[in-house]
Amino acid sequence: MKRCLFISIIICLLSPHAKAQYPPVIIPGSETRKITSQIVPGQEYELQILLPGGYKEKKKNYTVVYLMDSQWDFPLVKSIYGQHYYDGFIPELIIVGITWGGVDPNPDSLRARDYTPTKEERLLQSGGADKFLEVMKSEIFPFMKKNYRVSDDRVLMGCSLGGLFTLYTLFTHTDMFSGYAAASPAIGWDREVLYQFEKEFEKKKLTTPVRLYMTVGDVERGKSGFERFANLMKSKNHENVSIISKVLENTGHSGTKSETYSRGLQFIFKRNQLQLNENILNKYAGTYQMENGNRIELKKEGKSLYWYYSPQNKVELYANTETHLYALHEFFNLYFIETANKVEGFEWARYGSTIFLKKIN
Repeated sequence: MKRCLFISIIICLLSPHAKAQYPPVIIPGSETRKITSQIVPGQEYELQILLPGGYKEKKKNYTVVYLMDSQWDFPLVKSIYGQHYYDGFIPELIIVGITWGGVDPNPDSLRARDYTPTKEERLLQSGGADKFLEVMKSEIFPFMKKNYRVSDDRVLMGCSLGGLFTLYTLFTHTDMFSGYAAASPAIGWDREVLYQFEKEFEKKKLTTPVRLYMTVGDVERGKSGFERFANLMKSKNHENVSIISKVLENTGHSGTKSETYSRGLQFIFKRNQLQLNENILNKYAGTYQMENGNRIELKKEGKSLYWYYSPQNKVELYANTETHLYALHEFFNLYFIETANKVEGFEWARYGSTIFLKKIN
């Protein structure tokens, strides 16, 4: 018996799998940067940053999505972003996931400190949301501005305490972000203190539109509290605030993240569907030719414009602006070019390529 055990151990030690050191899985296109805060003295924050595929080639500034609890959710949001960008529902973005660095950080304790707006007696470290917002405003945003091509347009996303933080930020620091996605926000925190901040938010007159997408799982204990809060917010009809709230079927607390971030990004970056007048539609209708000689037809039917691949295959086009039309079946954008009130053609932007089509009649 002992001899057999000895032989088994030797076989295991000699096995290639016992010796092999395999490389870790790396998320392509991402990088990690670290900053040490002066506002939260000595606290190291780790920024997990995903850059769009064309970042090096293009010389433009990008909207930034800031993700709370990146230690758990950065790979999820990276995948969601790639899927919806490929399908054309969202623009190129920079994703910045924020988590805690340093030696053996404890996210459960640190998120209770940084994401909560008030001190709760059962969690002595709580109540640091305003300080963390100052970290973002005075340390993280300037760092991103200095090191990356970012615009002043930002989105905030978080779940649970991160969702509480997201709503608190909307109510108290409204101008910091234009879009918010809150998954299973902790509405009940500190005897539902969030209602007090919402009441102050009601007095604000927003000049810039914001969009909020929030959810709860239908098996969560906090479902009824979420629905009551969401219904209250909707009833207020806050000026320049668009709100979607959903109860997700057969979903628990952590499971709300994927759909909230997915649908939330779609909602936040939803394009217009303007009704163009007859003159513009007639002006755009016609035959267009690619450099290789291939032709396509744009035809006006009723109050819409259609792209015809063939007599049996057509795609409806929607107007985001007067000169930017798009389709929903894939990454598909048309940017019309005019000179002296004459349509010269359009740039056809698809995933990974842009070509010019000249109007020939």
